[in-house]
Amino acid sequence: MIKVLIVEDDPMVAELNRQYVAKVDGFSVTGHAADAVGALELLAAEKVDLLLLDIHMPGMNGLDFLRQLREEKKDLDVILITAASKISQIQQALRLGAVDYLIKPFEFSRFQEALLQYKNQYYGLDDKEKVDQQELDRMLQKKGEPVQETENFGAVPKGLTKTTLKKIVEVILQLETNTFSTEDIAEISQISRVSVRKYLKFLTEIGYLEENLVYGIGRPIYRYLVKEDNQSRITPYV
Repeated sequence: MIKVLIVEDDPMVAELNRQYVAKVDGFSVTGHAADAVGALELLAAEKVDLLLLDIHMPGMNGLDFLRQLREEKKDLDVILITAASKISQIQQALRLGAVDYLIKPFEFSRFQEALLQYKNQYYGLDDKEKVDQQELDRMLQKKGEPVQETENFGAVPKGLTKTTLKKIVEVILQLETNTFSTEDIAEISQISRVSVRKYLKFLTEIGYLEENLVYGIGRPIYRYLVKEDNQSRITPYV
């Protein structure tokens, strides 16, 4: 059984992650910490194989905590589960040895894929003293969708349409505020919140929007900002 420690300051997100872990065979949650201090206490108390780590936490952030773990040569693996989507943050995490990086919000299927891929590597390497290149390549192979070829550049993902994408972008450009939420766009465009969320996620993935998790009264919400230097990235899609 692979032992998992969840390091997440939002109780609701931590509980969701715990439920997700429980759905994947071969994994067991050993505990939950809201910050780096609590995580270190739990790591000192029992063996942990895999850390599900947030970046935005009170006190030491997740990247600094991961750096500390590496400096202390802690024998465990880390998957980042965070709303932080800046390239510099992702690069830091990967350079510090994170085995995967999930950007909130995500579907259970992507979470499951991350854990199953990790389990494949964990048991594949744990049971052997040596492997050949072919077997190692198979264990390290990601199961995600292949990168689109150049000839598909400008094609919107399956389930989205250029007409609706264009309408949502027009609404975004007409807003008087710098930042906005899914609800803001859904209300003005008269498009369902679920659909709007899919389009905003796509716009974030291509770098047109920046996504930030904002904490306030009640449940935290995602707010978006058009990245001024990347406005041209939407041109091929509308």
